Amino acid sequence: MGNNLEYERFEDINLHDDFFDSLKEDYCDFEQWFNRKRNNKAFVHYEGNKIDGFLYFKLEDDNVTDVEPPIYAKKIVKIGTFKINPHGTRLGERFIKKALDFAISQKADLCYLTIFEKHEALIKLLTKYGFMYSGIKITSDGRELVLVKNLQTVSGNIVYDYPLINTNERRKFLISIYPQYHSAMFPDSILKNEDSNIISDVTYTNSIHKIYVCRMNDIRSLRKGDILVIYRTKSEGRSAEYSSVATSICVVEKVKNQNEFTDFEEFYKYASRYSIFDKEDLEHWYSKGGCYVIKMLYNAALKKRPTRKTLIEKVGLNRDIYWGFTELTDEQFERIVEVGEIDEGIIIY
Repeated sequence: MGNNLEYERFEDINLHDDFFDSLKEDYCDFEQWFNRKRNNKAFVHYEGNKIDGFLYFKLEDDNVTDVEPPIYAKKIVKIGTFKINPHGTRLGERFIKKALDFAISQKADLCYLTIFEKHEALIKLLTKYGFMYSGIKITSDGRELVLVKNLQTVSGNIVYDYPLINTNERRKFLISIYPQYHSAMFPDSILKNEDSNIISDVTYTNSIHKIYVCRMNDIRSLRKGDILVIYRTKSEGRSAEYSSVATSICVVEKVKNQNEFTDFEEFYKYASRYSIFDKEDLEHWYSKGGCYVIKMLYNAALKKRPTRKTLIEKVGLNRDIYWGFTELTDEQFERIVEVGEIDEGIIIY
């Protein structure tokens, strides 16, 4: 299977894989619960033929009353099982993105899970992205914490608010990325005619955060909170009119000039954490000078990817401007959101 994220029915997942041993130890009825879910589906991550990540979530039928205090909302998504074997690839971030994308698609008010206090690393990761301690759940298996993520309001902290995008008084830009970098960086935005095997289990693929390096001078004007529409440039041998497409929306966390780093090693250490560029690529760009390093959040993939033709004819972009990096009006951004059919709950106006 290689290093792949699969969406599989429970009945097709090997419950006897030793990955599940700790869950069987923590929850006395885990096997019975698993077998009852045989017709449901979960995300399973494989390393070779072994499971090293498992994520199951569902839309709750009602208010949650088996926790203290109870959780009341119109729509609630529960993360039923979330476990990874940590190996430095930020798979946990990708799982959080999957769960929150589902919650947004269902127009959920809240997303929650219960977790034993001993899972400190996972709790730290979840709280980073806005899951707050809400209460406790006590069963025969013991005492679990209840962590809740509010999907209706924003705090102003772009990481904590993720994946919500606050557009109020935020500048919007279109930025171009070449195809050879695009789909590995943005796995949920891969085009239908691309090979999904290019998406491997590596940091820049799994992470909610992305780093992109370029030499476009106007990038220096970017600041934290600015919104980027990612524009995948044309496929080789095809017309840009029909193969160049807008695919994703990101929010800028930080922009650094290469001159802010004391030397290449410091530049490389920073840029390589979430970047698709290997050391040779980064040495090449660094040696040319004038590099900018953009750190951004990968908030949303467009369900429909407007082509260059659509962006000109329906969104109102000027055919004759430089499309490498250009500012968008609020109206143009809203049209991209509309034609891209982004779940409305993710955009806060």
